Amino acid sequence: MNTSTPEIAVIIPARNEELSLAGVLRNIPSRITRIVVVDNGSTDGTARIAAAYGALVVNESVAGYGRACLAGLAALRSHPPDIVAFVDADGSDDLACLPVLITPVAAGEQDFVLGERIPVERKALSFQQRFGHLLATGLIRLFWNHHYHDLGPMRVISWIALERLAMADQDFGWTVEMQVRALKRGLKIQEIKVPYHRRTAGKSKISRTISGTVKAGCTILWVIGWELAHELRQHKRQKVTSSAGYVEKFNVERNSIDAETCK
Repeated sequence: MNTSTPEIAVIIPARNEELSLAGVLRNIPSRITRIVVVDNGSTDGTARIAAAYGALVVNESVAGYGRACLAGLAALRSHPPDIVAFVDADGSDDLACLPVLITPVAAGEQDFVLGERIPVERKALSFQQRFGHLLATGLIRLFWNHHYHDLGPMRVISWIALERLAMADQDFGWTVEMQVRALKRGLKIQEIKVPYHRRTAGKSKISRTISGTVKAGCTILWVIGWELAHELRQHKRQKVTSSAGYVEKFNVERNSIDAETCK
């Protein structure tokens, strides 16, 4: 990575966020060299607002947070940046803190930096969000022995590290998948406290709805379970391979001894 002037792209998934998106785009830090807004099946003027502010608009008509993020990455892949940032389109992220998250990655000190959300008012995070994040981070700590404090949407990662993660989740499990895989791949990880606000306009599609909360919670638990099962299967295969190698080595050594004995 060019640590002096790295190229930095930000991906902003957006679905019916025309009322808040303009404020988000106005506050993008100057260090960001490329802005990608993924219009995730909007029926309002989200794409028009994004284009008016000079963002690259990527259309992904099928709803899904992970699907939108993957579409944004696909748009960058032909000419990848050094660093990728992710922020929400609802105005809840404090973008003045984004350069603070970028700095350790740009300096090569960290591979992956997350914003740990500190609500500026209690209602900025719903009870469902608090409980879900506590449960998810608790399970990650139990299975992978790393204490994350949040699953916040504002995050920064080097392109090289991101490619190593081979992200796949197409829905609400995107954030937890990234955090678990970062541990499994041995990335250098840091969390930095950032202020977190209520959305500036529009309606939440997940955290403020019962169906969205239940679906997101189930997806997050499924992703954690899948990642754990996949890791256990890998360990089992490695154990079998190691055992087979030991048996083969033993047989070779025994045959060598038998050959010497017959001389």
